[in-house]
Amino acid sequence: MTAMANYKLIALDIDGTLARNDRSLSRRTIDTLVEAQRRGLRVVIASGRPTWGISHVAEALQIERFGGFVLAFNGGEIWNWQRRERIYAQTLPDEVIPLLYRSAQSAGFDIMTYCGAYIMTETPESQYIQLSSARNRMQVKRVDNFLKEVEYPLSKCMIVGEAERLQGFEQTLKEELQGRANAYRSEPFYLEIVPTGIDKARCLDFLLKHLGLTRMELMACGDGYNDISMIELAGLGVAMDNAQACVKQAADYVTLSNEADGVADVVCKFFLDAER
Repeated sequence: MTAMANYKLIALDIDGTLARNDRSLSRRTIDTLVEAQRRGLRVVIASGRPTWGISHVAEALQIERFGGFVLAFNGGEIWNWQRRERIYAQTLPDEVIPLLYRSAQSAGFDIMTYCGAYIMTETPESQYIQLSSARNRMQVKRVDNFLKEVEYPLSKCMIVGEAERLQGFEQTLKEELQGRANAYRSEPFYLEIVPTGIDKARCLDFLLKHLGLTRMELMACGDGYNDISMIELAGLGVAMDNAQACVKQAADYVTLSNEADGVADVVCKFFLDAER
């Protein structure tokens, strides 16, 4: 762990980390991060959410003003939010999309993807797609022909449906996709299909090189299994008190829970107070 005042970049997961359980950001968290950015700490919002599903969090934290970044799709994309410029991307092979579509159709599941600010699907009435819309604050757009009307290349597709049936389908699809894409369930009713090699740490390593920084100048805070790699990469890896035990074991420091402003607490302790 490096000296406290040397951090230049902080990567922050959203759900279970930045956001409280009702998905809101506390006033203290917002004010602390704005002050830290004013003093030179750049923020990377690092989430599994789609890019435009992160935009309202980026706006609340004012990262555009301070030259921050959005890391979306669990490391599938990085955007320079000030320029609205995508500087890194991993996408699904185009030839995989028809396979996903046909498999979902034959098994009786719905399929969706993200295109810019919209969720694209043939079945906008699906309760699971409506839930994704509400969580990400993105509008659903109906398409008549999914394969022809979505914008290629795609960063992610989701196949959604009843949890018990989706569990059996997951293994079959993984075998069909082997070597071409990865499939995993982020919720019992959400089967996510993403490019191979997607990882928050891999994406952050690219960003560090892009900015001319070392990993010892990076702080990273998270609570989930998909945060472990970036916590291990960072000079200061931080787990939330509400994190799983294995996430805490990977961390250098365990802060307060997401309900108790744990992010604000660690930024004060290791950055703001260290500068005084």
